[in-house]
Amino acid sequence: MRDIMGMMGKVKEMQAKMEKMQADIAALEVEGTSGGGLVTVRMTGKGDMLGLKIDPSLLKEDEIEILEDLIVAAHKTAKDRAEQITAEKTKELTAGLPIPPGMKLPF
Repeated sequence: MRDIMGMMGKVKEMQAKMEKMQADIAALEVEGTSGGGLVTVRMTGKGDMLGLKIDPSLLKEDEIEILEDLIVAAHKTAKDRAEQITAEKTKELTAGLPIPPGMKLPF
């Protein structure tokens, strides 16, 4: 019976840590750039875009496709950074737990 109670305590502790981690990730701001800094995207750890900066030199009608590509690239860079930070925080939180490879947390 003690083992079950101890296990339940650890589950509650893990749940509290997961909730804090999710809040930290939601509050996280990451930035992605492309074109040598000509386009910058800011977003949250959850993937919500907070801002977009475009260098005025890119605002030419004949360079619209380039601008579109740079925005997509900057967004991907920011998203990748957010995912990397999330993976690192999850790894720290779940250190020592037998979690199958490839399983993503938080759910």
